[in-house]
Amino acid sequence: MRKCASYIIFTLLLAAIACACSDDIDIKQDYEFQVTHLPVPKKIKKGETVEIRCQLEKSGSYANTAYKFRYFQFDGMGSLRMDGSKPFLPNDYYGLTKESFSFYYTSQSDEQAVFDIYFFNSEGNSFTLSFTFNADTGGEEEV
Repeated sequence: MRKCASYIIFTLLLAAIACACSDDIDIKQDYEFQVTHLPVPKKIKKGETVEIRCQLEKSGSYANTAYKFRYFQFDGMGSLRMDGSKPFLPNDYYGLTKESFSFYYTSQSDEQAVFDIYFFNSEGNSFTLSFTFNADTGGEEEV
């Protein structure tokens, strides 16, 4: 009797282990993210360059996730670039290889500048930063 009970328990344990094993391993790849930045000036003069220091903040990490960005300027004229790069073309995609990075925006007009930078990852998530710089014409401030 004791031998039969041991055999039944052993068989049940083997069945439980076999059922617990599965080929359907679910590896999470889809992590949300955001891009934060330090404060930037509210006004900018024509020809002036403003640094926009950014940080990519991920809710999780998957080694094969790639990040890209593009930008579009709605008002004013200006150029956006990173360290040592040529100015970016609006709506073209560019790879983002660092988690801490800086953009440099140079105003090319005496008008208000409004632009968005759109960030995307290879898993389909996105995040948008919006910037508005008022024209600094060098006149006196209104009180």
